[in-house]
Parts: sequence; structure tokens; C-alpha cells
Amino acid sequence: RMGNMMRGVSAKDSANNDNCDSTEKGSDDETLVLIQDYPSSDISEPIFRIGEKLRVISEYGYWWRVRSVQTGKENYIPNSHVAKVYHGWLFEGVERQKAEELLRLPGNRVGSFMVRESTKERGLYSLSVKHRSIKHYRIFRLDNSWYYISPRLTFQCLEDMINHYSDSADGLCCVLTSPCLSGKGPSSDASPQPPPVVMRRNFDWNKVDRHELISSGSLGGTENTDSMVSYGVRNSLAAYLSFTGNQDLAQQKGGRKKKSRSVYVVPQTNLESLDYEEEF
Repeated sequence: RMGNMMRGVSAKDSANNDNCDSTEKGSDDETLVLIQDYPSSDISEPIFRIGEKLRVISEYGYWWRVRSVQTGKENYIPNSHVAKVYHGWLFEGVERQKAEELLRLPGNRVGSFMVRESTKERGLYSLSVKHRSIKHYRIFRLDNSWYYISPRLTFQCLEDMINHYSDSADGLCCVLTSPCLSGKGPSSDASPQPPPVVMRRNFDWNKVDRHELISSGSLGGTENTDSMVSYGVRNSLAAYLSFTGNQDLAQQKGGRKKKSRSVYVVPQTNLESLDYEEEF
């Protein structure tokens, strides 16, 4: 299981997060994508080419016997030449430079994307998107195992995040259109697509009442297990809001009745300037 659960989370929430994590990867729709020609073109004519989708027939340590989804050819390849792909968009074992190479292959278009797991540390993810150039966004994970790119909006699962950004760019370079290399391979060999993922609970920071976040019952105490914000985020919010609390109090005493924002929200115009790029 990837990640640690939020401190003080209830047994019910723990079960929900466990179920969510278990769906991030699965063998039902696992495929392989070749990340470099094999054999290399300076050795001989490649049997399999970069971007080609493969199925594993058998594994013999470092060598795997695979079958091409496109051509049906079978052969042995080193397992270092392939990346595992789950759900069509979650790539395991792909570094940043190789992700850019794959996204530039024919068949991808603006908005083609992949979520890739760090090759150095499991459980760390980034989103790579084809635009005028290839953009990379670090995917952060809270103590309660929810994910986010921009702290304005968090998601219980990676699937929820992909669904959201497929409907709206919401600060990214563009809307996500299709997984990397999704147009490759004949439909007769393609495995059935999983049913659409139903959006799970997420929330818009703009709609959160400030007092729900900084009330005495939600800050510092683990007894409030229904809080919509993680322990770490609540403490960060408290640090920021302490700078504005006195000003709001003075305004209230002056008789001004004005609805206050719940949290600090990064202006939409500044979202693209934020650096969420990963270092792996």
C-alpha cells in the first residue's frame, strides 16, 4: 500500500483510502510500453520499436518473453527496455526525459498525458502533458493520502484527479485529452476499457467556510475525524490566517459585515507561474 494514512483518521476513512489505493495499480489492464528500440538500430533492425505496446507471456528474471499488441510478434527482451502501464495512463519506470520522448511520438496530440511514478521513490508521482512543449506537474500527497497539484483542490484518488483535469484545465497548460499512446494498436487486440471512474468527494477551496478550518475543534485536535482538511494543511492554514485574523477582527468591530474567504487562494492568473515540476 502506498503512503501513510492521516494521523487520527477514523477506521471508516482508512478503509475508503485503502480501497482507493488498491485501484491505482492492478494486473487486469496491465500492459507494457517499449521505452527504447530493441535491439538498437546500430546493432540490427529492431524487432520492437519505442512506443510499441506489448503483453508479457512469461518472465525469466531479467529476460521477459513478450508479444506485440500491434504485430503479434513474440521475442525475448530485457525488462529494462519496457515500462509497465496501468489503466492506460499510469506509467511505472519512466523518467522525465523518456516521458518527453514518448509524448512526442506520432499518435499523441495536444493534451496527451501520462502519470508516472518516480523511478527513485515509490509513491511519488508527476503528471506529464503534451502542449506546445512537454509540461510536467508534481503531484503532491497529503498525510491523509489525498492528492493535489494545486492546493486549491484535492482528490481522493489519481483517477479523480485525471477525471477533473479531463473536464477542465483549472490551472494546467491545457485540458487532458487522451493517455499517451492511446491511439496505438488495433482495436481487436486491445483489452476492454475499464468503466468510467465516478468522481469521488472533492471540494473547492473557494467554497469552504473559514471557521470550519480554524475552529478550536479542527486545529490541532485529532478527535475531529470528519474535517475536510488534513492535519498538515490545517496547521499551514493557521499559520497564514494568523496574519489576517487581527485585521478581520477590527473590521467586525467596526460594524462591517463582509463574508470572508476560507483560505488563501492562489489567484488564477498566477497559477501557471507556480513551479510544480518534479526533480526526478
